Amino acid sequence: MSDSVRILIVDDHGLMRQGLTALLVGHARYAVVGEASDVASAVTAVRELAPDVLLLDIGLGQGSGVEVLSRLEGVHPRPRVLVVTMHVRLDLVAECFRTGAMGYVVKDSAASSLLAGIDAVMRGERYLDATITPQVLMRLDEYAARRPQPRDPAYEGLTRREQQILRLLAEGRTPSAIAAELFVSKKTVENHRGNIFGKLGLTNLAELVHYAVRLGIVDLDDNPAQ
Repeated sequence: MSDSVRILIVDDHGLMRQGLTALLVGHARYAVVGEASDVASAVTAVRELAPDVLLLDIGLGQGSGVEVLSRLEGVHPRPRVLVVTMHVRLDLVAECFRTGAMGYVVKDSAASSLLAGIDAVMRGERYLDATITPQVLMRLDEYAARRPQPRDPAYEGLTRREQQILRLLAEGRTPSAIAAELFVSKKTVENHRGNIFGKLGLTNLAELVHYAVRLGIVDLDDNPAQ
């Protein structure tokens, strides 16, 4: 058992956690060491249990798996994260990998895909199951390649979540739409927006859009907020 892969399951649905546990306990090389259902308990469990692999859902009620990924920065040892979710949006897949995920499995995939994903991330490899089509993979690489690399000190002072919300605001998303997309509350988005304005010395959305265009975070021609 000492050589088993230690796994922590994070999902806000109890039946899903039970199903994953039932699948994994049938294989001697895996050991489920704990479960969590929200952001705070997930981060606490990672610190206390030091799992090898974190199976992470994206939608976690009042929070999101992306928030868990962001809060794991600086945690040592950091587990290898395999996202297990129903969502296959390009921007969400890209965001998960940008914030530290090593693999991405869709919940309606075969059990063999989940097991292959666990084994792959344990080898230090990136894993995407067969549900992620080659076309999506190509777009994912293009999406990652076109992401800006700003060098403005004020921008670098933003958290990853603030950088993400800055981009979405500049693209014309409303706080309500951003909240739905990121699985957080509208108030959380508005708080981040206030922090962004304060850190960057901005006073309104128009200034934010111009700032984002200047740094190459969004393209002026594609920006509906302009």
